[in-house]
Amino acid sequence: MREFFGGALGTRLANEGKQADLILGNNVYAHVSRYQRFHARPEGGVKPGGVVTLEFPHLLRLMEETQFDTVYHEHFSYLSLHTVARIFASAGLRVWDVQQLPTHGGACVYSGAMPRTPGRPVLPYRRCSPQRSDSVCGSSRATARSSRRADRVKNDLLHYLIEQKRAGVSVAAYGAAAKGNTLLNYAGVRPDLLDYVCDAAPSKQGKYMPGSHIPIFPPAQLRARKPQVVLILPWNIATEVTAQHALRLRLGREVS
Repeated sequence: MREFFGGALGTRLANEGKQADLILGNNVYAHVSRYQRFHARPEGGVKPGGVVTLEFPHLLRLMEETQFDTVYHEHFSYLSLHTVARIFASAGLRVWDVQQLPTHGGACVYSGAMPRTPGRPVLPYRRCSPQRSDSVCGSSRATARSSRRADRVKNDLLHYLIEQKRAGVSVAAYGAAAKGNTLLNYAGVRPDLLDYVCDAAPSKQGKYMPGSHIPIFPPAQLRARKPQVVLILPWNIATEVTAQHALRLRLGREVS
């Protein structure tokens, strides 16, 4: 049986003697619309002394590194450690560890412990040096700076693609990923500036990028058409993509 995790399920599992020592939630927290319901009666799902770990994108990294293309419509929120600590506290948990991961350009794993967890010190967010002052992420000044940087990325991309078009340089893209689709639509890129996108997923081939209507082809088209420039849209795996398709491309340069 599969069910959404929440207070009711946690209570039922506790009544059945099925409390957990460890609950893992990797890349699910951003999909939660009601944190109070998700964390309701955490003692129902976790044993006294148990631990909850949650992995999800980190708001500070997103804003500082202009990763607006990682914002997906499936996500309800992007949280800082400051906010996570407050949510945990409202559910009777305390943050005792934070780890940073390179996943999708930057994610954090937050570990929360029940109050009776022995031997695990409280780790205030102010002391988590990787997080710095992420409590200011929600300020109007911070969001304005992030917006200006996003506009700069958009304008620079358009300027570059227009320059290549005027110079007669053929440009293709690799990776029909969600982040690439966000970038192309935000910048207003259409097939007149980007000829096509290649992707290894058969389910995407023969279709079009939503909104921009740029056609999607198999990676073999890179060798067949030999574009002079390849724009790697899933930038978080650019090194892997370049190495994987180096022989197929046989290009003098790649642009990511």
